[in-house]
Amino acid sequence: MAIHNRPIGIDLFAGAGGLSLGFEQAGFDVKAAVEIDPIHAAVHKFNFPQCATICESVVRLTGFEIRKRAGLGQEEIDVVFGGAPCQGFSMIGKRALDDPRNALVQHFVRLVIELNAKYFVFENVRGLTLGPHRKFLDELIELLKANNYLVREPYEVLNAAKFQVPQDRRRLFLLGCRKDLELPVYPASTGFTTIEEALCDLPNADDYEELISSDSAVVQFSKASPYAQRLRGLEVDDTDYSYPRIFDKSKITSSLRTEHTHLSKSRFQETIHGKVEPISRFLKLHPKGVCNTLRAGTDSARGAFTSPRPIHPFFPRVITVREAARLHSYPDWFRFHTTKWHGFREIGNSVPPLLARSVAAQIMKAMKIKPTKPKIKLALGDVSLLNLNMSTATKQFSLTEVPISTRNRPRVAKKVTTKNSRSESIHA
Repeated sequence: MAIHNRPIGIDLFAGAGGLSLGFEQAGFDVKAAVEIDPIHAAVHKFNFPQCATICESVVRLTGFEIRKRAGLGQEEIDVVFGGAPCQGFSMIGKRALDDPRNALVQHFVRLVIELNAKYFVFENVRGLTLGPHRKFLDELIELLKANNYLVREPYEVLNAAKFQVPQDRRRLFLLGCRKDLELPVYPASTGFTTIEEALCDLPNADDYEELISSDSAVVQFSKASPYAQRLRGLEVDDTDYSYPRIFDKSKITSSLRTEHTHLSKSRFQETIHGKVEPISRFLKLHPKGVCNTLRAGTDSARGAFTSPRPIHPFFPRVITVREAARLHSYPDWFRFHTTKWHGFREIGNSVPPLLARSVAAQIMKAMKIKPTKPKIKLALGDVSLLNLNMSTATKQFSLTEVPISTRNRPRVAKKVTTKNSRSESIHA
């Protein structure tokens, strides 16, 4: 289904697909995406039906296996990109890359080499550039150079807010290429978007009873800003070279409601824009500003906690997953797991697509390729992929065991009160 001669990208540590989408929007065909979590891999498969979503650990994958499973044969791989989870701790007298907690980064480099990728983009938290963590980056750059890759230096931390994303989110990007190619440069700012521009046309989810039990409903939208029109597919974006998706524009999705007490709502209502509500410690978004960094929260192995969600600038409630997606620059056709916890994690762990697009566009420029707009539209995947639990998601990808750890909750003695049981469960 792909257009011939579009350059090929491979996403490692793909999650729901923020980087995948950004690179597709820049004109790449993302032929393979690797994600270890079956639930997130299923969401990626739903949104990118033309991509081979590989639910596997990079530790067990080879470049040959990725080529085989994506049907790539001997085609050249233009770019490999991803945000490998890492600790980046510097240990006295030891190399940071020798720390087993950073092994995934070494596998990222290994796969770049095995795939003989022309270019690579390594994305991570900006904390790696600070203090002793910089030793980790120095060693990573050293490793890439030792394997015949050039790295653009000095490396940069990019703030998504400077790339039309209405969110203060700063991430490190390492850009590089094979020694026989031209190094890409970092993108310049493309402009700013406010929270009001991102959310102005979305209705109040609390006005729709069906959103208590379902994450989608046919709704009445308000007047949209140019930013919102592009995300809703109502306006042509000349810089977007992704495959248009077929979706129902009369519906709002990923919008399951969060029910609050009357007392909570009154506190939210009284909170001043841009200030933190003192009891919940939730920030109330300022319509003329940008959102604070949307965080993922912890996974099931660490207690399955949700990070604080901002308070909507106009309604006395926290934002929905769709509203978070708007603040992250995801288009409205892009859907997330129907469970709010999973949906917010998928957004919080991802690179905003507009930021990813700006970076990917610089790779395209270095390759001296003019991106092309696809002439076909893609149907999204089976909606059942958005409802899977860990067991059914594991079966979806024909895995023999759950590939990620889950939390082992110790049993609590019956004589312990409910209150204490909850306390122990939270802090175990």
